[in-house]
Amino acid sequence: MRIHEYQAKEMLSRTGIPVPRGMVVSTPEEARDAFEQLGASMAVLKAQVHTGGRGKAGGIKTAYSEEEAFQAASEILGRRLVTPQTGPDGLTVRKVLVEEAFAVEKEYYLGITIDRGSGMPVFIASASGGMDIEEVAAGSPEKIIREPIEPVFGLQPYQARKMAYALGVDRGKVNELVDIMLKLHVAFLVSDLDMVEINPLVLVEADDFIALDAKVVVDDNGLFRHDDIRKLADPAEMDPLEYRAKREGLSYIKMKGTIGCMVNGAGLAMATMDMVKGIGAEPANFLDVGGGADEGRIKSAVEILLSDPQVEGVLVNIFGGILRCDVLAEGLVAAAKELGMKTPMVVRLEGTNKDEGTRILTESGLSFAVAHSMREAGEMAVHMIRSDA
Repeated sequence: MRIHEYQAKEMLSRTGIPVPRGMVVSTPEEARDAFEQLGASMAVLKAQVHTGGRGKAGGIKTAYSEEEAFQAASEILGRRLVTPQTGPDGLTVRKVLVEEAFAVEKEYYLGITIDRGSGMPVFIASASGGMDIEEVAAGSPEKIIREPIEPVFGLQPYQARKMAYALGVDRGKVNELVDIMLKLHVAFLVSDLDMVEINPLVLVEADDFIALDAKVVVDDNGLFRHDDIRKLADPAEMDPLEYRAKREGLSYIKMKGTIGCMVNGAGLAMATMDMVKGIGAEPANFLDVGGGADEGRIKSAVEILLSDPQVEGVLVNIFGGILRCDVLAEGLVAAAKELGMKTPMVVRLEGTNKDEGTRILTESGLSFAVAHSMREAGEMAVHMIRSDA
């Protein structure tokens, strides 16, 4: 789960990491008032959307007066911000963070994420922080410092000191930076994060470190321990179908194709999407109903698939185990009748109670197409949508 920058900064601030004073607003008038209340000679207004690259896309502006804050907020709020991370559709800005600005001496990058290769967290740091950190990582990888974190022991002070010296920090500032690194690791652990980054962490003219920007991604599997964090989710930043699927307990990711896929098991779902692409079509989604799906969840899954206007046909590929094929078939029949389904649907069943599931579908009186192999199911689905076209 992603959260906004201002929420990430509140999370880091609770661990003792210094962040700028700021206020979140949703109207230009509130931005004007926020500038006045901050009492600063200069403020930065930052679009609050779940994406990076906001500065280059026009989502960050500087104001030197109340009226300039009003004008900047007017230009940002309601704007559809398009960045490399959002795709061409972009994200609509509904909130702006107004915070005090600083004269910056030096920018650094600090972050912690999971190294999938080693299966351990890794601390990443660079003395070339700022908007172009991705280009630095791609073009000058030697400027990126990586320090693996042993899960049993956590980030050790000696590791933080080693990174601080490698960053070229003045000897008198090393302990301060080490403290921030250790606190960043605490935030990573206690909030069950997949990723946390400060970009940039700046050294200002007053000789203090300040986290000017922060990004946090929370591990969804840990949210049951964090009611306070779960409440930070912003439905406006999510695809409506993905948000609905999350509420229904379904693993769903919307894609750009025309064949809606319903599968049980992430591996089978990925294999199904690969098969659809191999045939020459494009999957409209990743949808894993899970092994414990009941009739209600199956109905919800069908509703979500059919709510996508891009879906021209549905491919159901189920390997019956915990989710028996007859239960799946009953759920599909009930959903099709209740929703008055007209979209072509191909079903391939394998595993527990396969024959009973096939019987339920064929005797339902509905236009289910039953396939006997995964390849056949994909070819039938592609043929159906191309025939309709």
